[in-house]
Parts: sequence; structure tokens; C-alpha cells
Amino acid sequence: MALSASTEPLVNQFAGFGGLTFAQRRKMFLIAMALPALVYVLGFGVYPLLKGIWYSLYDYNLLKPARTEFIGFGNYVELMFDSDMQRSLINTIVFTASAVFFELVLGFAIALALWRDDRFNRICLTLILIPVTITPLVVGLIFKGLLLADYGLIGYYLAQWGLSDPRGLFASQNTALATLVFIDIWEWTPLVALILLAGLKALPTDILEAAAVDGAKPLRIFRKITLPLMLPSVLLALTIRTIDAFRVFDSVFVTTGGGPGNATNTLMVYAVKEGLSFFNIGKASAIANVSLLCTAIIAAALIFLIRHYDKKASTQ
Repeated sequence: MALSASTEPLVNQFAGFGGLTFAQRRKMFLIAMALPALVYVLGFGVYPLLKGIWYSLYDYNLLKPARTEFIGFGNYVELMFDSDMQRSLINTIVFTASAVFFELVLGFAIALALWRDDRFNRICLTLILIPVTITPLVVGLIFKGLLLADYGLIGYYLAQWGLSDPRGLFASQNTALATLVFIDIWEWTPLVALILLAGLKALPTDILEAAAVDGAKPLRIFRKITLPLMLPSVLLALTIRTIDAFRVFDSVFVTTGGGPGNATNTLMVYAVKEGLSFFNIGKASAIANVSLLCTAIIAAALIFLIRHYDKKASTQ
């Protein structure tokens, strides 16, 4: 329908406001909305990353800043033969693999137990998510207080009954890392359970009901139908927890500080020690970059698997 003579000039004036068309003004509005986030990412993400890479190429120590010199990949070569670095990498891998494995197994069991949608299961889900709401730093402090051999509510009795080192679980090289793994499992298993429960609730019920009608037993249904369809959700939980566990710092720092000896030194703890205790900024930056590179490789591999199995599940 044609515009009337009284409204046509108003529409033309609005369309040409500021000399810009509606599409151009809309584009500028979207850019303005995204600009604060872009500035934040550049200022607090990209810039520190580039600065860390730059520092890692120098022999830079805050105790002797005048003697700073460019050494290229010298810090990285030094890390290859550094026994503390090797121990930290092994500890990080052992911690990540152990914690994520048990979190996936226990999380899947909890998700299956809470699969049925009723009031009791919803209340249970709410209660078990409480550990996730507590920051890792506070969780570490809580367990440190509980497990100390001197006055800990649990650690005192474990030491008295001979179930732990007389100085406590954190003081023994045989139990310190395992205790940290237990703390991580306690805190993050509910999150894994929540992710897997969401995946279970998204499964097509008609396939499961048809298999049950055909006489398939629950274990066979789980192995042949439920588990294959759940692989994208499992890989998503695996990706989130692996990336987070690989850069663990808070709980380790407040409980053991990397000790006893180097028994619980992880890559991030070792980087902080080098940077804030020995003021070796160049080496600390190199350690952090190695940790970031390992995390990126793990994330890329797991994301590739997620896309592969998600596409496979959608075509079945």
C-alpha cells in the first residue's frame, strides 16, 4: 500500500537520520554493544597472554632487572631438563586423569539415580550442587581444617588411629596428592552429574521404550543405546573438567603449597613459585605458556571428538 503524502516525508527523514540507512545504524548499534566485551577480552585476556609470551623469551628476574637479556627459547629448553618441571607435569597429569575419571564415573551414577523426574530427585539434585557453589579456595581451606592432624575434626582421629601419617594426610608424600584428588572429586562431581543428567533427559524416550518392549534388559539398553547417545554429553563434561583440572591451583596452594617436597607441585603452582617466590618472571611465563599449550591441545582434541560423535548421534 502506498504511503500517504503526510507520512512519506516523515519516513524518509527517519530513514536518512544522520545520513545513515537503517541497516548501517543497526550495525553500529551491534558494534557498540559488543565493544565493551571486546575491550575487556583484549585488555584482560589477549594483552596479558602476549606479554607472557614476550617475557618468556627473556632472562628476566625482578631481583636483577638491569641484567635482562633476550634468550629466545632458552627458558623452554631449560624446562625440558628441569626435574622440578618434569615432576610438576607428571603431578598435573596424574591429578587431572584421576580426578576426571572418578568424577565421570560417580557423576554418571548420580545422574542415572536422579534420572526420574520427581520431587525427591529434584531436592537431592539441589542439595548435591552445594559444593559447586563454594569457591575452590574456600574448599581447600575447609578440608585443610578438617584434615589437620593437630586439631582437624577428621585428621586428628585418622592420625590417632594410625590411618594416616602422624603429621596428617597433607604431610605425607604418599597421601598428599591423593587427598587433593579426593577434594576435587568432592567439589566437582555434582557439576558432572548435572551435565550428564541434562544429557539423559534429552534422550529420545521412544527408542528406550521400544527396546524395553522388545525384551532388551536394562544393562543391554544402557550399553547399546543410552551410552552411545550420551557420548556428546560425556565428552562435554570431560572437556570442561579436564581443562579446569589441568590448571588446578587454588586448592593445592592453600593446602600443601606444592609440598611436601614437590609431591603436589602442579604446573600452575610451580609457575607461581618461580614468579612470586624467586621473581624469575621469564621462567614463570614459560611454564604458564607450556600449561596453556597443553590445555589448548587437550581442548582441541576433545572438541573434535564432541563434534564427531554429535554428528554421528544425529545421523542415527
